[in-house]
Amino acid sequence: MPDLSTRLGRLHLPNPVLVASGTFGYAREMEGVTELSRLGGIVPKTVTMAPRAGNPPPRTVETASGMLNAIGLDNDGLGHFLHHHLPYLRGVGCPVILNIAAKAEDEFPAMAAMARGLEGIAALELNLSCPNVAGGIDFATNPQACGRVVRACRDACPGLPIIAKLTPLVTDLPAIARAAADSGADAVSLTNTFPGIVLDWRRRRPYLGNGPGGLSGPAIKPLSLRCVWNVARAVPGLPIVGIGGIATIDDVMDYLVAGASAVQMGTVNFYDPGAALRAIEALPGALGALGVASVAEAVGCAAGWKPQG
Repeated sequence: MPDLSTRLGRLHLPNPVLVASGTFGYAREMEGVTELSRLGGIVPKTVTMAPRAGNPPPRTVETASGMLNAIGLDNDGLGHFLHHHLPYLRGVGCPVILNIAAKAEDEFPAMAAMARGLEGIAALELNLSCPNVAGGIDFATNPQACGRVVRACRDACPGLPIIAKLTPLVTDLPAIARAAADSGADAVSLTNTFPGIVLDWRRRRPYLGNGPGGLSGPAIKPLSLRCVWNVARAVPGLPIVGIGGIATIDDVMDYLVAGASAVQMGTVNFYDPGAALRAIEALPGALGALGVASVAEAVGCAAGWKPQG
C-alpha cells in the first residue's frame, strides 16, 4: 500500500486531499454527505476578528467551467468561531486548518495569538489574498508586506504551522512565496481566485451585487497549475498547497507532479461533495501508475522537465 501521508513543514497530513475554505462551510454542514474523518484536512470558511455582513446579493453566479463569487468574507467573527464551531471541529477526525483574514496588518498576529495552543487547530492559513473585499490582496502584492504579516504571526504563535495563501495577481509570485518562507511560513497556498465579472446586458449592470468577483472552478486550473509549477521550480523545498479547478484524481496528480505537496478541492464541493473522497480512494492506484510508493515521491517529479530543442 503506498504511503499517502504528506508534510507541509511541521504539519503532517494523513493524505494530500483537503477541502478549501469557503466551499465546505464549517464542516458540520457536510457531515451527512461525506466522511469527514477520511479527508486529508478541512479548511473552514474564513473568519475575521469582528463579524462581517459580507457583500450585497447576488453573491454567486455560474460561469463557463466555473463560478464567480463575491461573498465578502461573511462570518460571525473569530470569537464566535472559537466558541461555537471549534468544539465541533475538534471531533471531525482529521486536521483542521483555521483560515483567517484581517483588515489591517496588526489584526493578523492578534488573531494568531488567540489561536495559539488551542486544541483542534492543526495549522493557520493566512488569507492574504481575498479579491472580494477592499484591500483584501494588499498583504500579498509585495514581498515586504507579506513577510511582515507572516513574521508577526510566527512570533505570535511560534508552535503553530503557518500557511500563507497568496494571490496570482502579481508580476513575481515566486518572490512573494520566498518572502513568506523566509519569514517563517511552513507552506504557501497557490492560489486564491482570479478576478472576473459577469454582466447582465439586458439590465445593463453586473450580475453580482458587488460587481466583480473571484473566478474559481475548472476554468482556472491551467492558470493556478502554472503558479505552482513556477514557484516549485523557483523556490525549491518550500511546501505548496495547490488550489484551483481540482475535481478529479487526475487534477490531484497534476498538481502533485508539478510540485504541490497537498491540494485543496473547492468549487467541486458545491456540486459533488463526494469528489474529495473519490480522489483519496483513487490515489493509491494513481501513485502505482506513476511508479512511486508514496506521495512524497510524486511531489515535483515533473519539475525537472525541460523543453526539447
